[in-house]
Amino acid sequence: MANSLGNNKRTHDIDVDGFRQSMLSWYAKHQRVLLWRATKKKERNPYYTWLSEIMLQQTTVVTVGPYFEKFIDKWPSVHDLAKADRDVIMHEWAGLGYYARARNLHKCAQVVSEELNGVFPQSQKELEELPGIGGYTSAAIRAIAFGKPANVVDGNIERVMARLYAVEEPLPKSKPMLKEFAAGLADGREDKPGDYAQSLMDLGAGICTPKSPKCALCPVREYCLADKKGIAAELPKRQKKKAKPQKHGIVYWVVNDKGDLAFVRRGEKEMLGGMLGLPTSEWGDVAKKLDKPSKDFITHSFTHFDLKLHIEPLRYEKGMELPQNDYIWMSLSKLDEVGLPTLFKKVVKLMK
Repeated sequence: MANSLGNNKRTHDIDVDGFRQSMLSWYAKHQRVLLWRATKKKERNPYYTWLSEIMLQQTTVVTVGPYFEKFIDKWPSVHDLAKADRDVIMHEWAGLGYYARARNLHKCAQVVSEELNGVFPQSQKELEELPGIGGYTSAAIRAIAFGKPANVVDGNIERVMARLYAVEEPLPKSKPMLKEFAAGLADGREDKPGDYAQSLMDLGAGICTPKSPKCALCPVREYCLADKKGIAAELPKRQKKKAKPQKHGIVYWVVNDKGDLAFVRRGEKEMLGGMLGLPTSEWGDVAKKLDKPSKDFITHSFTHFDLKLHIEPLRYEKGMELPQNDYIWMSLSKLDEVGLPTLFKKVVKLMK
């Protein structure tokens, strides 16, 4: 395969111009209505594009929608977000997961507001110098927010490329190949690059779906090698995942004589860093047995491991030794107002 496919009018027997025109025509009629997207009546907004793309990392559109609406209502511009208290941002982010994104979101807003006068750069190189912005996000912002050519490849687009070119090599090993195929259809092309990228995202989300793709409705079926071979539903193939490590520990439900519950601010380098949480022991290997396993416990799955926390209720007494002692006390009656990560919401739900 050639190192660069961007200058070829025809790439691996696909008519690039015809393919793109079919995608753009379909998108004009069938695009999803999303709060952060430009429309005929609403201009492109780089702040909206950046905010939505950060939220959408590892998270579904359905989940992100209410959070995005809440954020732009509370902080309508990047200047507003930059001036916000980080604890308030973390509180509003609670439940969205991957909390390093929220910390980087605030840092990035401050850089753009204070050093760049509120203007996001248009080049991928400059975008990637900002906190929390990597290769995919920089390409998405460049194409969608500024209408500049960029090779935008998310999970939906990887799936479309795998089927379009009948790539049978499994993910993640096939990622570079799929990105190169996508580049052959995207690089250097000025015909609505943002709409084109979003058309592929929408195609993957609604038609070229992971299971039971709706090939009969596909606007580019004539170009799809996997459909011609009758293997579209089998692609993309994936390498078998290794079983997740199993960890466990103790979560302490510490109540004082006023009936207040103890919370701690988790360390920046810990899981759920910067968030309010209940005090816990260290999270250890499942092979390490707890001294007193509790009959009450919750389970939670992170990206790289599964966690089981046994709940230990305690009445707080002065001088009590626990893993953390800088407690933030809150009334049990106000727990619904605390922005907790899902892990600790599970504990509260069980204990209440």
